[in-house]
Amino acid sequence: MSVVVLIPPALQKFTNNQAKFECDAESVGDLIVVLEDKCPGIKSRICNESGQIRQFINFYVNSEDIRLLSKEQTKLQSGDEVSIVPAVAGG
Repeated sequence: MSVVVLIPPALQKFTNNQAKFECDAESVGDLIVVLEDKCPGIKSRICNESGQIRQFINFYVNSEDIRLLSKEQTKLQSGDEVSIVPAVAGG
């Protein structure tokens, strides 16, 4: 089950400067495990010490915020597009 992950510029150093990463995963949680396996070091940037997605990192599956779905348990299907979007703050 292949999904496409859109990687933000701040994390592309872990993906050999690739903006898109294709992999197989059944859920967002599985996707994070696969990303860490294929791109060592990326998980510490998107997850806290407890393994939870950091508060200011947003995941979208086909433009749907996973916080409004099933969070890390959100199921993925072949052809889904997952976006990792760091929150931007300022003033």
